[in-house]
Amino acid sequence: MRMLHLGLRVTDLERSLAFYTALGYAELGRVPETGFGSLTMLKLPDDPFVSLELVHDPARPVKDVSAVNHLVVQVDDLEATIAELAARGVTAGPPAEPGPGIRTSWLTDPDGHRIELVQWPPGHPAGMTAADFV
Repeated sequence: MRMLHLGLRVTDLERSLAFYTALGYAELGRVPETGFGSLTMLKLPDDPFVSLELVHDPARPVKDVSAVNHLVVQVDDLEATIAELAARGVTAGPPAEPGPGIRTSWLTDPDGHRIELVQWPPGHPAGMTAADFV
């Protein structure tokens, strides 16, 4: 088994799509009507698969974002990413180093969902492994 993607409810689809596009996601397709609302499928540039699904139903605006603590997006160069985001009108917080060589920055989407940008140290695998907890 493997995780495929996360469905994230959004209040204003166009506003959220503009935000996530500025973050670097690209739209792959839409499913217009489901029991959840309309679904917009997004992927990151170097990923072959959808990793985020924006779920929109005008009758069900986002009122509470506490169920999802945060999303995490890996970046190659945190400083360059923060600068690119600023040029696109998206503000990310100042870089921090929560662990040896790990650099992070935080931003918030239009509905209040928190997003962590992570730059791994050189030689680190593309994701977290058991070695990160030894």
